[in-house]
Amino acid sequence: MNILRRGCCLVFVTAVGIGSVAQNQRTEIKHAPAAATSPASGHDMFMSYCASCHGKDAKGNGPAAAALNAAPADLTSLAKQNGGKYPDMKVTSVVRGQAKVVAHGTQEMPVWGTVFWRMSQGHEGEVQQRIANLSNYIKSLQEK
Repeated sequence: MNILRRGCCLVFVTAVGIGSVAQNQRTEIKHAPAAATSPASGHDMFMSYCASCHGKDAKGNGPAAAALNAAPADLTSLAKQNGGKYPDMKVTSVVRGQAKVVAHGTQEMPVWGTVFWRMSQGHEGEVQQRIANLSNYIKSLQEK
């Protein structure tokens, strides 16, 4: 009986220990410098800068989504959530980093306006072109 009790205790302690280790492990997102893409292609920019979190289909299911504190937005439903009208200005503000999104918590989403500014070496026209083309691509993904 004593051996059985010790065996049960050992199994319990092992299970609790493994559970604690598994619970404390979290997928880590490694940040890498953003590669330059053509400012003319909203699709290429989305795939390079957004798809890792938002998914290639923009539904919020990208490979890095599980590592975030808050689930990435389903970008295909922005118009639906805004009474059927795509929120151009809101999307532009979020991409630029001017609008805080509560779901981003500690600003896990990069401030792409700053990244685009560095890529373009401070040419504001190119920054605006990048943001407009990225926003237009997201607009093209809206659920009908």
